[in-house]
Amino acid sequence: MAVSASAAVSTSLSSHLVSKEVKSPLFVSQSEQFRFPQIDLRHKLKPFSAEARSRRRDAFLLSAATLTPTVVEKDEEDKEDYEKLAQELKNASPLEIMDRALARFGNDIAIAFSGAEDVALIEYAKLTGRPFRVFSLDTGRLNPETYRFFDTVEKHYGIHIEYMFPDAVEVQALVRTKGLFSFYEDGHQECCRVRKVRPLRRALKGFKAWITGQRKDQSPGTRAHIPVVQVDPSFEGIDGGAGSLIKWNPVASMEGKDIWNFLRTMNVPVNTLHSQGYVSIGCEPCTRPVLPGQHEREGRWWWEDATAKECGLHKGNIEQASEDSRNKLSTNGVADADDIFKGQSVLSLSRTGVENLAKLQSRKEPWLVVLYAPWCRFCQAMEPAYMELAEKLEGSGVKVAKFRADGEQKLFAERELQLGSFPTILFFPKHSSKPIKYASEKRDVDSLLSFVKALQ
Repeated sequence: MAVSASAAVSTSLSSHLVSKEVKSPLFVSQSEQFRFPQIDLRHKLKPFSAEARSRRRDAFLLSAATLTPTVVEKDEEDKEDYEKLAQELKNASPLEIMDRALARFGNDIAIAFSGAEDVALIEYAKLTGRPFRVFSLDTGRLNPETYRFFDTVEKHYGIHIEYMFPDAVEVQALVRTKGLFSFYEDGHQECCRVRKVRPLRRALKGFKAWITGQRKDQSPGTRAHIPVVQVDPSFEGIDGGAGSLIKWNPVASMEGKDIWNFLRTMNVPVNTLHSQGYVSIGCEPCTRPVLPGQHEREGRWWWEDATAKECGLHKGNIEQASEDSRNKLSTNGVADADDIFKGQSVLSLSRTGVENLAKLQSRKEPWLVVLYAPWCRFCQAMEPAYMELAEKLEGSGVKVAKFRADGEQKLFAERELQLGSFPTILFFPKHSSKPIKYASEKRDVDSLLSFVKALQ
């Protein structure tokens, strides 16, 4: 019976294999698992005709031809036109710009936090609902209040700030060679390069993009035209090379008062130094409170040129401004532009005239003189205020004049007339040979008039 049953199963299984696909050998006896019947299907296969082979070849070539453009299109989509994007987002809100930045770069982007009013960036990032990273540069010279503020921000937002520090060997060499306060004597660039720029360069090597708190109204000499997004002109990102780092400036178009309205509305913690008169906050030796009416950047590196106050973190701003100026120069080294400050109330001084004015030990009347270059956009922006000032001073005994100090006259103006950048405004008192330089960045009529009346 056993043999008969086995034979019946074998016969049934063989019949099943001929008509259907075998899905599993589990029902085949161990002795027959590897002895399936040979099935000849050749009589069921039809050879390709020449026409069929041609159709198959054409289909393959068509498929291959359509693959390459698809890949190229994807690569092109990954390359963002950031100049075009900056124009698209020109009138966008900081929240929208922040959301766009975080969505685009994810974990490869971080907020640069200085411990001042740029805490608004962190608040905007939180409001997007997206994850975000924050880094900061600890120069070793920050105010105690700033260090405490870092701790407050970390606890308030539940984040860990990624701190970057200067190289200890470089700091040691600088201090041992030049002392702790060399920047008061030969400028802040060297110290900032060691304590801020190089640590930042290392930090940015780990990202594809970064987010800054730059605003156009912070410094008329260097930040007046910053876009909301740009290819970073100075630093490199994780992929290396020019163009490998994208810089986002979400609050570029906001004014300082709008930033503070936002911070108060959202109940955001702020650095306690702000309540002590500090507006722009950096390292302790290079930051001081500003007086009412003073521009916020007047509290930074106050002993240096007012229109070029950058520590190097955003040095591309200065380089771009210089490039714009160079592009406008004619063959004789003087930019081609129509003259400005033209009017009966403003006298035009020659080189000889301004030299004689500077040599006088005493004068019959005081003089106010602007050293300018007609192609300079900051001179152009000041022209209406200066012309109005000249009209108001008519009959007051104060002479108002101008001296074009670019081109061949620039070296003389730098050496003899305290020219640092355009425009430079000098007041020549009646009973003093040395002119007094107007140090403020506020060039409105009221500020200029107050300067004249204080010295008249």
